[in-house]
Amino acid sequence: MRRSLGLSLSRGFGALGLLVMLVSFALPAEAHESRPAYLEISETAPGRYDVLWRTPRLAGMRLPVVLDMPAGVRNVADPAERVLPDSVVERRVIDAGQEGLSGRRIRFRGLEAGITDVLVRVRHRDGTHWTQVVGPSRPWIELNGSAGILSVAGDFLLHGVKHILLGFDHLLFVFGLLLLVDRGWALVKTITAFTLAHSITLALATLGVMRVPSPPVEAAIALSILLLATEVLRLHRGRPSVTARWPWAVAFCFGLLHGFGFAGALAQIGLPRTDVPLALFTFNVGVELGQLAFVAVVLGLRPVLKRMTLPEIMAHRARPVASYVLGTLAAFWFFQRLTAF
Repeated sequence: MRRSLGLSLSRGFGALGLLVMLVSFALPAEAHESRPAYLEISETAPGRYDVLWRTPRLAGMRLPVVLDMPAGVRNVADPAERVLPDSVVERRVIDAGQEGLSGRRIRFRGLEAGITDVLVRVRHRDGTHWTQVVGPSRPWIELNGSAGILSVAGDFLLHGVKHILLGFDHLLFVFGLLLLVDRGWALVKTITAFTLAHSITLALATLGVMRVPSPPVEAAIALSILLLATEVLRLHRGRPSVTARWPWAVAFCFGLLHGFGFAGALAQIGLPRTDVPLALFTFNVGVELGQLAFVAVVLGLRPVLKRMTLPEIMAHRARPVASYVLGTLAAFWFFQRLTAF
């Protein structure tokens, strides 16, 4: 009976290990390809607007999304462009005639071929403003009024879901937790601790209570995955550590770090303070929904993989091999992000 139980646990860990290996090999080298572009249009006079257009950079290359203004709109002066480490910022003043931009359409050429979004913020002379997220499925926006609170909340909710599901480093960390913890109640405590921790630092950083530079945070997130991979390997070798004994405490500590990474996603789109409370809440809810969906899929696939007829040696070696894959990818991200300092 003891041998049967051991084999069952081995196959359980092996199933998760195989899943980690398959997903890790499928992931791209970059972990944050989904950083949004940002367009801010401020009305300064009838028919005249200040425009800020920011596009992220990936591997040193500008995101191939081009801003197409409506016909008849002209630049008052040549656009001023500034190249930053993570983005390109372009400022210009435009004249849209007496009718202005109301009811007219702005297109984002090239957005339909990517996986990122564009956050659009419009401010009128009377002080009213509205925000909307534009995605690849509808790469244009009509400036025909204001977006209601439900529309804004829905946009940021979807943005939070997309950020976690396309934030491969965060997902691999959760994968590592699932690989480390194979017991029901312990798993619930571990995932809950991670969620609570990154919600705390997401709020503190977004509200300006704490400020941490993005490059060190991104590098440290990669390092946290590497450390978790080594702990999974130690557990497989029969040398349980503090992480194996109290996984929820370690998940909480690393969750604080990952929360700063989530906050960076909101900071990159340059939201004015008046939009922060709504954006913070709905974005965080979206992140949690995406994370729960990911955990549910993994746990749902585990019984299926366990029923597969695998040689005992393959099931036994799947977890350590997955740890090496996880650690290697995390180490690559760590050294790659050091160059951003």
